[in-house]
Amino acid sequence: MDSLEKQLICPICLEMFTKPVVILPCQHNLCRKCANDVFQASNPYLPTRGGTVTSGGRFRCPSCRHEVVLDRHGVYGLQRNLLVENIIDLYKQESTSNSKSGPERQVEQPMCTEHEDEKINIYCVTCSVPTCSMCKVFGAHKDCEVAPLNSVYQTQKENGRKQKSHVCETFDHLYSILEERKREMSQKVTGEQEEKLNYIRGLKRRYGDHLEFATKVVESGIQTMEESEMALFLQNAKPLLQKIDKACNISHLEKVEPGYENMDHFGVTFEREGKALRSVDFIKEDDEDDDVEEDNGEEDGEEGTSLETTTNPTQAIGGVGAGTQPPPSHRVLPKLQNPGNPAAVPPPRSGTRAQAQPADTPPQVGA
Repeated sequence: MDSLEKQLICPICLEMFTKPVVILPCQHNLCRKCANDVFQASNPYLPTRGGTVTSGGRFRCPSCRHEVVLDRHGVYGLQRNLLVENIIDLYKQESTSNSKSGPERQVEQPMCTEHEDEKINIYCVTCSVPTCSMCKVFGAHKDCEVAPLNSVYQTQKENGRKQKSHVCETFDHLYSILEERKREMSQKVTGEQEEKLNYIRGLKRRYGDHLEFATKVVESGIQTMEESEMALFLQNAKPLLQKIDKACNISHLEKVEPGYENMDHFGVTFEREGKALRSVDFIKEDDEDDDVEEDNGEEDGEEGTSLETTTNPTQAIGGVGAGTQPPPSHRVLPKLQNPGNPAAVPPPRSGTRAQAQPADTPPQVGA
């Protein structure tokens, strides 16, 4: 009803249209009285009678600035918009009926549970609950931040509209992915189907050509059998036998294997995907925390790996321990092939005097 009322506001007087309502050539509406006022202001030197311009003139529409040209009848020559007038009557009737039922609806307005005689008229921002003024002054919400119900209602309603739009956009993206996959899979089926059909058409054409050749050979054989002249019969007999032998040979023609038309290998099942789609829900805070912990664990693992792979053993120069030993946290010890057999420790490389020592004993350098 509020949006309808905005459409019934005159752009001149900023109130609901007063009948009669006239429609301009640009399809905008004005009260006739307001249209006459604008017309007189735009044509101050035209003759008037009884406050109304009685000759033609022009003025601009206050909504779109379109120039409106009037004849000698002035604004009375403009067509009335009976549809808008009827809508105004219906709107006023509906507003009257709503005003009569207003007191009955007020009974349904929620009341404060702590103060039964007080209506819920404010919103506690701190506790995120609606409450009454007495609770703010004397009750449990006296130290809380509050806001008008209307502003909080509009904010949350707008937020809900935005989230709903975001959800719809997300599902639209999912639909587009499904449509793309559907198109790609359908193209695969169609491609193989066309390939098989083209092969069958070519095979059919070759079999048809061979059948036509065999038919001609049979007709030629019948004509030869009816030949009464012996010399001609014997002359045509050998070529005829060769043609018959060729017509009977179909080894050069390919054969379609049983089940060639089968397309069952394109079968699909979406049971797993269906379960995933049916479990689609909003993101929960616990899920976000788990994702953050997994990301941190992966980063820690990568740092540990790089730490172990970037250390190098220290080597002595010229037989004297001139090198500096790495710190204990970065020390690299030779790995035992057999932890139970000390003899299995590999010997140190040539040119290095440092020997492997237990983890808790620093390595010694030979003089």
